[in-house]
Amino acid sequence: MKARIDTQKIAATRLDGMSGLRAQVEGSGLGPKLVHLIRMRASQLNGCAYCLDMHWKDARAAGETEQRLYGLDACREAPYYDERERAGLEWTEAVTRVSEGHVCDEVFERVHPHFSDEELADLTLAVVEINAWNRIAISLRMPAGSYQPRGSMRVKGEARAAS
Repeated sequence: MKARIDTQKIAATRLDGMSGLRAQVEGSGLGPKLVHLIRMRASQLNGCAYCLDMHWKDARAAGETEQRLYGLDACREAPYYDERERAGLEWTEAVTRVSEGHVCDEVFERVHPHFSDEELADLTLAVVEINAWNRIAISLRMPAGSYQPRGSMRVKGEARAAS
């Protein structure tokens, strides 16, 4: 697949707001592990090859395990996600699929006990951020495969893994 436009050429002048949102999400109290999982899950749902490639590599570089990344599609049944992560991923799915029936009260009631109001706002921004990046990458046909992690969010207490 060939890119429709050179995003590197336009990035400096047109994507500052997106970069600011990314910094906001990464500086939130959600933690890098959850943010990486959110980015991967939304990118899976949206079918964004570029973002899947990028965020898989970033997550692995930050110490995330392959098992947890491969199991995202079945996170409700997999024992290696905690309740907070499952709740965050459920919110990710609901917000990403908002056109399929909005974010229902039942989802909110299951998710909210795991996140303060401020964290829920941060969680929503994290989902909005990756959904926007997915739409940019898909629309402009950004080609997957060449991304290399540099300075990605680190997961505290975990060694850097080779990507």
